[in-house]
Amino acid sequence: MAKKDNNADQLITTILGGIEDMKGKEIKILDLRNIENTVCDYFIICEGTSNTHVNAIVGSIQKKVSKELKDHPWHVEGSDNAEWVLMDYVNVVVHVFQKHIREYYDIESLWGDAKTTAIKTSY
Repeated sequence: MAKKDNNADQLITTILGGIEDMKGKEIKILDLRNIENTVCDYFIICEGTSNTHVNAIVGSIQKKVSKELKDHPWHVEGSDNAEWVLMDYVNVVVHVFQKHIREYYDIESLWGDAKTTAIKTSY
């Protein structure tokens, strides 16, 4: 079990680095491990200011995870209109939103039982 958590920690750290490299905003980690019937262990949620910014964040995450961990998302969807891109790394699912779409769907409230960690950024 420890190995799995360690891998998740590495993946989360690398994903956060990819988001921060592109100055993604309002980054949160939702720990879903203590909630029954979840599809993964963690959600990472952030936002970009435009579809170009959202796609840049997604590209940065993919590049960094591929280079540092030799891992690729199992599935990516939403890149076409880039209002909400979902990147599925199996145990960690990344949601990159535009602000108005994030507010509309408000998945943080839907997963209100999750332990939430806000990531402070220096930009």
